[in-house]
Amino acid sequence: MRYSMQIQTNQKQRELKDHGTFAFPVNVSHENLFSYERSSFFWHWHPEIELTLIVSGDINYQVNDKTYHLTTGEGLFCNANMPHTGHMYNKEDCVYISTTFDPRIIYGFESSRIQTAYVTPLTLDDRFSSIKFSSDVAWQAEILANLTKIWEISSSKAPCWDFQIQILLSRIWLILYQNTEPQTETLPAVQRDRERLLVLLSYLHDHYQEKILLEQVAAQINICKSECCRFFKSHMNESLFDYLLHYRIQKSLPLLQNTNKSITDISLLTGFSSPCYFSKIFKSEMGCTPREYRKNALKTPSPEAEPE
Repeated sequence: MRYSMQIQTNQKQRELKDHGTFAFPVNVSHENLFSYERSSFFWHWHPEIELTLIVSGDINYQVNDKTYHLTTGEGLFCNANMPHTGHMYNKEDCVYISTTFDPRIIYGFESSRIQTAYVTPLTLDDRFSSIKFSSDVAWQAEILANLTKIWEISSSKAPCWDFQIQILLSRIWLILYQNTEPQTETLPAVQRDRERLLVLLSYLHDHYQEKILLEQVAAQINICKSECCRFFKSHMNESLFDYLLHYRIQKSLPLLQNTNKSITDISLLTGFSSPCYFSKIFKSEMGCTPREYRKNALKTPSPEAEPE
């Protein structure tokens, strides 16, 4: 059993990792799924755009309710503020390049012509929460080639590397815009649904330690319980309470690894009604009991990872 890193987030599941700097808001990183706990990264979101290029292996990558099986040479566009998660496929590792960037690297300054005409219409159009790239489609193949160039330039840090990356990202954005035809205005219902989903996720993340009733969750967006369940599952492709259980287990892992708290205390701190129920769900999720997990975690040195 391997014990490794996981994406660090705040209570609302916004990722805490710096995606570049204010002066150059771009981060290009070489990743592999085996470096993550359970060979997957948990649900999270961030205001930056994320472009993924698969170097080797396969991954099941989910953005909201859409799940993609990505293979070597394929890629994915994940829009701003979209909850996403990734899992290994067929128990094998996946190596990929992640390029995240603040859209201002393209449009320059607020209310610029580039922002209002070409960037905002795409970032606010939920028809394009995510887009899969395949080399079989000419314009997508061009994007994949540019992502490869971005990685090569970022790795080499050759003269003008940052300027070259900005140009390539702008080229990618132009290709996306020309081939997606985003709405000039966001449909009110679509924008409302995006905001509702983030409200629900924020409520679950803020109150996971407590007993949560469905009517409490539904009240956050003023809908009935049945509609709340339907809405959540339609956008996240799993039930609200399955998601909550996964989140609670996720929150229990650092407590098991890094504290001396008892299993009973940890079960209560993460919102489970009893240590027995906690152990049952934990074993179903992790393939071992909380006690076994802690024992093995103490035996396994934590890998060094860049701070998130």
